[in-house]
Amino acid sequence: MRVRGKPVSCCFTGHRPAKLPWGTDESDERCLRLKARLREVIARAVEDGYTHFICGMAEGCDLYCAEAVLSLRERHSEVTLEAAIPCPTQADGWSAAQRERYRRILEQCDYETMVQERYTRECMQRRNRYMVDHSDLLIALHDGLPGGTRYTIEYALRRGVNIIDVPIEE
Repeated sequence: MRVRGKPVSCCFTGHRPAKLPWGTDESDERCLRLKARLREVIARAVEDGYTHFICGMAEGCDLYCAEAVLSLRERHSEVTLEAAIPCPTQADGWSAAQRERYRRILEQCDYETMVQERYTRECMQRRNRYMVDHSDLLIALHDGLPGGTRYTIEYALRRGVNIIDVPIEE
């Protein structure tokens, strides 16, 4: 017999800059609107009892999510953030500014889970499954196109995880 307690864990999935209409320009009005919607959705999740958030730490939407959780944690001390890192070299090819952003977020995480010790073609998908397997809710920032984000949504559906869809553009 399986007894479920109050849902507490939430993870994220979303696109990297190459798939976002604004690319890396986070000052773009569309990006600013998405980040504002994301903060509202995460705040509602906290109101609904979700206190542990798991982030895959990829560039783009993942980092937006992590920063939104960290901002919210300033007002809600019960909120925790876990970095689910696919492999130790995840950020090695990023720009210096993005690597610094990644490092700064990691320093503020309550937990860090290294999904595997070296890069393989499957490590990102393995990281995504880890996050879904340890969550009751998935917040998805998705444009409907195929790829890792859609795979994660489909996996969450098969696992019976609740999903909140946050459209990339309104």
